[in-house]
Amino acid sequence: MRYSFIEQHRRQYVIGLQCRVLDVSTSGYYAWRGRPASQRSQQNRQLEVRIRAVFEQHRHRYGSPRVQRELRDQGFGCSRKRVARLMRKAGLRARPKRRFKRTTDSSHRHPVALNRLSRCFSPVEVGAVNRVWAGDITYLATAQGWLYLAVLLDLHSRRVVGWAMENSLEQNLTQQALERALALRQPSAGLLHHSDRGGQYAATDYRALLADQDIVCSMSRKGNCWDNAPVESFFATLKAELVSEFNGCFQNRQQARQEVGHYIESYYNQDRRHSTLGYLSPVDFEK
Repeated sequence: MRYSFIEQHRRQYVIGLQCRVLDVSTSGYYAWRGRPASQRSQQNRQLEVRIRAVFEQHRHRYGSPRVQRELRDQGFGCSRKRVARLMRKAGLRARPKRRFKRTTDSSHRHPVALNRLSRCFSPVEVGAVNRVWAGDITYLATAQGWLYLAVLLDLHSRRVVGWAMENSLEQNLTQQALERALALRQPSAGLLHHSDRGGQYAATDYRALLADQDIVCSMSRKGNCWDNAPVESFFATLKAELVSEFNGCFQNRQQARQEVGHYIESYYNQDRRHSTLGYLSPVDFEK
């Protein structure tokens, strides 16, 4: 470590002075400098190159757990602690999640459903695909104004099975997402649909569409965002990993639609490793 310190500062301080201060011999320093790097150091350098490649491939979205799993699947065995240490040394840090304002407005006269889901979120508790879907709405900032996003997640695989985007917060936004999910998945009768108590989900037309498909309705308790935690988590991930790339605001609504659509369909569903799924992507988990 002392020789390494001297090497790092050899252009700032006289080598002989550094050796005297650190109580090492000058000849020992030059002998150390002439030796090749240790096998461990060489391996760390090679590993750091691969870590950077994964980090850049996923656009700074992966922390050490996902990077380590990606490397392992590529055939490079290494511990999570080693990856974390090398990422810290290289200054590689995944984008952090932030808290975001909710869009729920439960001040309406529509009937609300019981909380039939009761926070049974894990893939094991859900059991299989197309048994429980969860939906919610969030908003995205653009230079042209707000853009609203409604999604439906299959809680077994965390796959986004339906989504829609509109310029205003109207009830047909959620209906578009539901219709898209129904066309893609064609679920059997008895599917449980969970959401918050927002007017878009409690509206007559939306409940009629659920009833027509023999879908059972479930809603979170009033003011309790934890009852719909998986979708809240998805929105936090989306905004941390995608929206932050644009400093929190897209240039226009068209850009937002394109970027969000690509993130959901090509990245989140297909490639992004999910810790709840044993670090598989939703599509791979379903397979």
